[in-house]
Amino acid sequence: MLNNTSVNILHQRQNSLTDPSLLSLLQGGGLIFYVRHAEATVGEDQPYLNFNDCLTQRNLSNYGRRQALMYGDVLRRNQIPVMYPVHTSPFCRNRETAALVFGEQMSQVDSFLFDIYRLSFPLSVTERDRIVRELQAVLELPPTSGTNKVIIAHSFPQGVGFGPIPDMGTVVIRPRGQGNGFEVVAQLTLNDFIRL
Repeated sequence: MLNNTSVNILHQRQNSLTDPSLLSLLQGGGLIFYVRHAEATVGEDQPYLNFNDCLTQRNLSNYGRRQALMYGDVLRRNQIPVMYPVHTSPFCRNRETAALVFGEQMSQVDSFLFDIYRLSFPLSVTERDRIVRELQAVLELPPTSGTNKVIIAHSFPQGVGFGPIPDMGTVVIRPRGQGNGFEVVAQLTLNDFIRL
């Protein structure tokens, strides 16, 4: 289950980022990249946000757009295979991140990823547990052979899921199959990713 233990595993794994086999592992496919969207503007989403109206949401900053372009450059430069379509949260900042990294029309909105965003707000224990269980099920399913599945979503609150994730941070996951859980391979900041 995604919980405090998962957060602790992430912190322990950060020390292995100098392992030269990490890039080879990413190039081999079979992984899931859980990516937080690029940097958004300061502020809050409006209470009555509309996913089709970006003016009701926090959107990517200019720096965030550059972050997304850099991320895409790293994927292409290192020939890291991606399974299409990429899955993204319905927010404009997530969809724009996906478009800048992978190109227009290469992503698909997954409405469940809005629930990850909702974890940062007061929810019943039942609802929070449902979201975490559903995410776990998603992260257990391997991508198409030789590719990596990419999910562009949101950070988590402290003590939930993977905990806080920086802008364009990536949690690299090895799925073990439905009902068999998954392994967190690494948690990469954008700078870690650029240095691959």
